[in-house]
Amino acid sequence: MIVKVCGMREADNIRAVERAGADWMGFICYEGSKRYVATTPDYLPERSKRVGVFANASIENIRKRAHALRLDFLQLHGTESPELCSTLHTEGYRLIKVFALRSIADLKQIPPFATYCDYLLFDTPCTGFGGSGKTFDWELLRHYDGDTPFILSGGIRPESLNELCRFRHPKWAGIDLNSGFETAPAVKDAARLKTFIETIKKTSC
Repeated sequence: MIVKVCGMREADNIRAVERAGADWMGFICYEGSKRYVATTPDYLPERSKRVGVFANASIENIRKRAHALRLDFLQLHGTESPELCSTLHTEGYRLIKVFALRSIADLKQIPPFATYCDYLLFDTPCTGFGGSGKTFDWELLRHYDGDTPFILSGGIRPESLNELCRFRHPKWAGIDLNSGFETAPAVKDAARLKTFIETIKKTSC
């Protein structure tokens, strides 16, 4: 079970969340977000994988931020094309493509991207690019029969543990945590995260 903690920015908080056991950390490179990382933090995680989150960014901007933040993954959260994914994949970047799921029909968007993506991330539809704090209908994923593993996102919080432990899918690879563990935008409660991460790892959800 991969645990990704997204929306990181402050150096001390990054250190604390890394100690709490986050496998991956997300750094939002979209200027419209209140968790936007405008400059490279004074500390970047050394054990946790670094994920840069982009939404309709130019390929030049993606390359620039990937170099500055020394990213392990690019997470594409906008309306990026399969052609852009193909180009980035060819350049050696590891990709996570986000899909907001309203209905089974939304799963039909995936096949043109799947060849180029290491992971998919399924999120809740909202007016912006994620961060809604709401959960979508996970039952929709019963109809996902692709080969690409996925990360489950959208409104996951400490109270979600029982529901997560009931969820099953052969391609479910991990969870994405953000606003449900925040004390302020881009500031995570490391103690609550540590308890949650230890519990979900021990129960093998």
